[in-house]
Order: sequence, then structure tokens, then C-alpha cells
Amino acid sequence: MRIKVIVIGSNGLLGQTLVNKLYKHSKYQLYAMASGENRNSKVAALNYFEIAITDFKSIKLQLNLIKPDFIINALAMTNVDACEVEQTQCDVVNVSFVEQLARISFELGTHLIHVSTDFIFDGVDGMYRENDTPNPINYYGLSKLKSEKVIQKILIKYTILRTILVYGKVANMKSRNIVLWVKESLENKTLIRIVNDQFRMPTYAGSIADACVLAMEKQATGVYHISGNEYLSIYDLAVQIADFYNLPKELIQSIATSELSQKALRPPKTGFDLTKAIDELGFKPLNFAEGLAQFQNDL
Repeated sequence: MRIKVIVIGSNGLLGQTLVNKLYKHSKYQLYAMASGENRNSKVAALNYFEIAITDFKSIKLQLNLIKPDFIINALAMTNVDACEVEQTQCDVVNVSFVEQLARISFELGTHLIHVSTDFIFDGVDGMYRENDTPNPINYYGLSKLKSEKVIQKILIKYTILRTILVYGKVANMKSRNIVLWVKESLENKTLIRIVNDQFRMPTYAGSIADACVLAMEKQATGVYHISGNEYLSIYDLAVQIADFYNLPKELIQSIATSELSQKALRPPKTGFDLTKAIDELGFKPLNFAEGLAQFQNDL
């Protein structure tokens, strides 16, 4: 019998990446949910359901009909500054919706896989392990921490995959990520200002999709850190993009975070210790050059 998997938030970068990966696996019976029309039009015979997250009665009805073995939640409000300003809406998407998913997962005996973020940490120390104490410094990070706690309170069968600075390319993207933005800006000969005092481990979207598959195959539960394995300042990341595409890196201006007028604070140093994911899931992290090569294949 095929394993039933539903990807919620299937129109976004991670959602489409998951759909593109999972539909190739014959052992999975794939379903997808998102707001708006299906953007995965090239995926043959996708069982797609258009949803409004405030209409959980309809969502619950569909989930009860499908009875999925796994729900992968790739839906989130991720614009950090927007979350800081629109905290009520942020909580609706990142907390209340997740709580509803957790409750229906409990009722159905479904394993919930949920994607979280490095922004649950304050960024004082960096290179965080799964059991390090969270201390978010912006509302986005707080909302994602709340979602983790809700899941852990309700469910036994859950996997939380925290990740960092996700990049990739899929069809009909609504928002740009760091790699697309730097690449397109430099191609257009646009001067860009990039912070030199924030450090991350950029993560190719396909790596998170791989981790979801590994978590399902091993029926792994608990929290795992998933990212690339290269620790870079955002400025150095931009320079690597310029070098990879042979673009003019003199258009990249190095600045301090204090020179930006962002509504939400950013943790200065995140980064993950990936030992648990490597040992328990068999996760194989990519360095940034490897991730860019995969990204180029997507283009």
C-alpha cells in the first residue's frame, strides 16, 4: 500500500520542491494543499486542494477523507519585518493554523513534519544544537517557537526541522530569496548593500526536502537541525554568488546591520551543529558551492 503524504503550502519554494521530489517516488501517494491556483502544473495528476487557512473546517474535512500517513507543513508567514508589524496575522498563520494541524494529526494518528527556523535563537553564540535554549529577538522567531511548543504539547508523532536562510528556484515564485536577489541585482548592474556582521549557514531548498523524505523513511521523531554546512557572513555569501556567476562583485557594498532601518531585529550569528541529523537521519549537508550548482540546475 502506498504511503499517503500531503504537502501543505505546496505553492511556495519549499512546497513546490517537495512536490517535485515526492511525486517521483512510487511508494508515496501525494496530495497538496495551498492558497490560490496550483503552481505545480507540470506535475502530472497532482491531487491538489485550494484552501483558505482560516477555513479549517474545510481543511479538516479533506484531511479526514484522505487520512494521510504524513502531513508536511511547509506553510508559514516568513517575512520577518511583516511579522513584526502584523503580529496578529503572523500568529494566525504560524501558530493557530499549526495548532489545528497538530490536533487533527493527533486525531488521525498522522505523523506531522513541521519546518521551523534558526530565528528561534538570539544569535549571541551561534552553531546551535537542538537542545540549546531558544530566545527569539523578533516576532517571527517567537511565532515559530510557539508553533514548536504547540506541536510538542499535542503530538507524539512529529518531526520539527529547523533550517536557515533557504534558497532555490521553482515555477511562479511570489518572492525572491537571497541567491535570486543577489544574482538578478548584479546582472542588472545594480549596487547592493549587504551586511557583513550577520552569519548564517545558507540552505538549498532541496536539502530540506531530502530531510523530509529521510524523516518519513526512518519515522524519526523530535527536533533536527537542517542546513548547509558552510558558515558565512551574508556579505561573503553574496561574493560567492558573484564569483559563481562571474558577476561584478564590486557592486556589492559591505555594511553593518545598524545601517539598515529594519523593523525587526535579526540574530547576528546563527548556524547549526548538524551532528544529530547526520547521525540519525543520514542527512548529507551541502556546502554553498554545491548548493549553487543545484540551484543552477533548477534554473
